Amino acid sequence: MESNVSSSLNVTSAPTHFPQLNTTGDINATVKPFSVFDGCEGQVEGILFDLTLQCINFFIGIPANLLVLAVLIRNRKEPSTSDMFLGCLAFMDFYFSAMPPLHFINLYHWQSKEMWSALKFSYGVKDTSGPLFLSCICLDRFVAVLLPIQFGQLRHIKYRLSLSVLVLCLTFAYSAAKTVGGLPNFEKVFTGEILATFTWMVMCNVSIMWALKRSRSAGENEMHPMNRKAFKMVLSILCIIVFNYLPPVALFPIEDYYSPDVFRCYVQPVGFAFLNISSTIQPLVYLGRLEKVPFLSDACVKKCCSRVPAANNKITPEENLNSRDLLQ
Repeated sequence: MESNVSSSLNVTSAPTHFPQLNTTGDINATVKPFSVFDGCEGQVEGILFDLTLQCINFFIGIPANLLVLAVLIRNRKEPSTSDMFLGCLAFMDFYFSAMPPLHFINLYHWQSKEMWSALKFSYGVKDTSGPLFLSCICLDRFVAVLLPIQFGQLRHIKYRLSLSVLVLCLTFAYSAAKTVGGLPNFEKVFTGEILATFTWMVMCNVSIMWALKRSRSAGENEMHPMNRKAFKMVLSILCIIVFNYLPPVALFPIEDYYSPDVFRCYVQPVGFAFLNISSTIQPLVYLGRLEKVPFLSDACVKKCCSRVPAANNKITPEENLNSRDLLQ
């Protein structure tokens, strides 16, 4: 069974084992009681830092993700191609954001292995659904901008539905395996996943920005206002991807520079805290680029969102396709 300290927050990057009776040891040896802080009882600062950020998910991420779902449902008659991926991501982030109270209660009151298994499942959902659905969104926008003809042929919902089902199956399979535990080298699955998705997302967004930068019409020195808005939006998303996903990626090469206790009690929880807080940042970024947010006044929206003046120039069909699909 499992008891590595990193499990207190996000046990993806390290296998965890609850204490087991050593049958080959001394007969009078006592079994150590189960504790989710096992090995870090005196070094809980990193764990509490992660849980503090997860409390932001609870108070801000839950309403933000519910609002994203409400917007997507309201716009279901005129959906964008990425709405299915955005909806699945918002639902998974909502589920993960609801976990911190249970985690705190289990840490300081219940000390339940069964509850910890349920919490591990939620961490598996977060570890897999976030990077994979974001990668799907990046893929959708990458094709829209760089391969507009093929994008027009692939607009049917069946392609997004099939990809979403595949991601959900991978997510639940990974989460179930994490909950069961004991699989050899299981942590390498997350290592490969996060490295691949991070590289893909950065490559997609850089390629989109490069394409938008080159999409100036003949004789123009500046990008069209709509393309410029799309460029700034993609740049902000790229910065958020780097902020949320670079810290856990950077953990792998530096692990050997720290002692095992320092790494799992301080370095790893802090690194994964940046990944976990994405459950709040992602829906806020989506809401921030909407012209009108349901249930919020125009004055509130104007404070949070900068509006780009309407362009008087004509928009070519290609520019309209690329920018519209990005901005939706």
